[in-house]
Amino acid sequence: MNKHQRLKIIRDIISSGKISSQQELQVELEKKGVNVTQSTISRDIASLNLIKVRDSDRQEYYAIKSSYLSDPQYGIQKIKSKFKESVLSFDRANNIIVLKTNPGEAQGIAAVIDGVNFVEVLGTVAGDDTIICIVKNNEKAEKLIKLFNTFS
Repeated sequence: MNKHQRLKIIRDIISSGKISSQQELQVELEKKGVNVTQSTISRDIASLNLIKVRDSDRQEYYAIKSSYLSDPQYGIQKIKSKFKESVLSFDRANNIIVLKTNPGEAQGIAAVIDGVNFVEVLGTVAGDDTIICIVKNNEKAEKLIKLFNTFS
């Protein structure tokens, strides 16, 4: 079996269920007759651009980033949901917005902000519980703050 075929099988597995670890993915692959090492799975995850997301029960699982965030309406709904669940506060200093989150939530929220592709946002940097969101200019930052206020 070549890499392309294996990646297709992994996409199918990820799309059809909640796989929360590389070990679970390896077990599912073995059920389909595909025997690979953990390091191969790790490279395949990177190649497929898989991300870890949380469901409403706060359980993490793998998702395909492009399908997870490509629908703009879904992305806006997801960010609204994430804000209500996880963002504790946010404030602006000129063209920089700083968001404070629950511990461990910042990177997931930053990924959603990046995935929604707000035209105002140049990029995000996330730690454990803090996100720095760099915006094109002060006016666009103010506009984004107003939008974020509608989410919380």
